[in-house]
Amino acid sequence: MTVTHPAGFTAAGVAAGLKSTGAKDVALVVNHGPRFDSATVFTANRCKANPVLWSREVVKDGTVKAVFLNSGGANCYTGPEGFQTTHAVAERVAEHLGIGSIDVVVCSTGLIGLANSREDLLDGVDAVHAAQSTDGGAEAAEAIMTTDSVAKQVVVEGAGWTIGGMAKGAGMLAPALATMLVVITTDAVVSASDLDAALRAATRVSFDRLDSDGCMSTNDTVTVMASGASGITPPLADFTEALTQACSDLAMQLLKDAEGADHEIAITTLNAASEDEAVEVSRSVARSNLFKAAVFGQDPNWGRVLASIGTTQAAFDPADLDVAMNGVWVCRSSVPAEDPSKVDLSAREVSVTIDLKAGDARATVWTNDLTHAYVHENSAYSS
Repeated sequence: MTVTHPAGFTAAGVAAGLKSTGAKDVALVVNHGPRFDSATVFTANRCKANPVLWSREVVKDGTVKAVFLNSGGANCYTGPEGFQTTHAVAERVAEHLGIGSIDVVVCSTGLIGLANSREDLLDGVDAVHAAQSTDGGAEAAEAIMTTDSVAKQVVVEGAGWTIGGMAKGAGMLAPALATMLVVITTDAVVSASDLDAALRAATRVSFDRLDSDGCMSTNDTVTVMASGASGITPPLADFTEALTQACSDLAMQLLKDAEGADHEIAITTLNAASEDEAVEVSRSVARSNLFKAAVFGQDPNWGRVLASIGTTQAAFDPADLDVAMNGVWVCRSSVPAEDPSKVDLSAREVSVTIDLKAGDARATVWTNDLTHAYVHENSAYSS
């Protein structure tokens, strides 16, 4: 269940002293080829961290040979020195591997404004390079955790080829992407252009549909590398389906580990005029603190759902909306229907279904409830 499951990859995770706890905090994933095709998507936040600024240039030619990641500090808004640190890290990785630094993606996660020790990071590069192995994926996944309570990993088997992946993220889950670092590997033969198309198709219906708290990270990075070591070129449709499965699995692991959450909520909008409008409606509900607080309190307050729908530009008749919660249609034609007391919100999984009666498109956005624990964790994050 690791990024080293596909042939052609090594990885490692070690402690470099960035975390005060002494836990693992730097990771390395290396593609040994014979091919080095890659694709990456980044946060849409205009305020981007130094590793994102560096890596955006790295990925332009579709070739990535290694990904270095650190937790314990986001290296965001740390000035020119921060960017120089990112560059120095890429150079040290490249020196060890005998490659160019322009083929090294760098990722960081943690507190914004925290300047990690360059010396510690470079020592970490040396240590993680020495530790890399075909069995090192689990340690790499552990090293990128911040507020995560568990490491997130996935493997999807193809017909003679494999996809592996790891992710971190437990808060600031909102598009584009969610607050996360994700590295995906495959030993399939897939060109960089096809990887890009497949990755964008996969993230569109997985990571981009997570909306835990409406907050967008400065560091989001999702990189997929293809070693071609299996020698098999799958049909693009088959590869895209498998990649979407891997991304969806990791996305649900992120959701289940959302900071302080008691409920995972799937909000599905049916019969919208377009998929974009279905997403807009579901996302509007997902971002309602009133609705999320109601779910935490196990209160099936469907009025808050309708109020959120009304803030969108989607096509619908405000007098003809249907809403179900956990299968109970508490609202029909915009008036009370089944008894809300039939809705049992004690279980962790919650479903909300909205029928706009305006077309045949649908979409689901996933969120979680707003809890005391979320407020406590994020009020104390930097202290």
